[in-house]
Amino acid sequence: MERRFDYKQAQEISKIFKKYDVRYLFIGKSGAIILGFPDTTQDANLFVEKTPSNCGAIVNALLEIGFPLNQTEQDEISKEKDFVQIREGPFDLDLVFAPDGLDNFEKTYKHHMEIEGLPVCHIDDIIKSKEATGRIKDKESLPRLKAFREWLIKK
Repeated sequence: MERRFDYKQAQEISKIFKKYDVRYLFIGKSGAIILGFPDTTQDANLFVEKTPSNCGAIVNALLEIGFPLNQTEQDEISKEKDFVQIREGPFDLDLVFAPDGLDNFEKTYKHHMEIEGLPVCHIDDIIKSKEATGRIKDKESLPRLKAFREWLIKK
């Protein structure tokens, strides 16, 4: 069965993360999709604040959502590993503590966008991060993301 990120997953993340006071932003293609970008992705991508209290809250929230986090995954989150991929659970999830191209969480959070209560990186930060990865799949999506940004700005 192919798994895809959808709006329902974003709402579930938001509801439980709010309960645990997790500081996060949707980033990457999942963030762009919440903004209205007409594409698909397989996982939810979250830029999460790098603090011990936030990391503890993330673990508790993910366990409540239904992610059967093993000890290694819990340790990676607690130690603020730059990138944690979680593939066991209700959907695929990437936790990003240090996204390519972005300075820090607080600076990025200051100009994030709220879409129906969902905190999303500003489209410019999503593009900036995609540009910085150097991955072929990100380079291929950049023209479409930039065209989407122009549409979003004019909206």
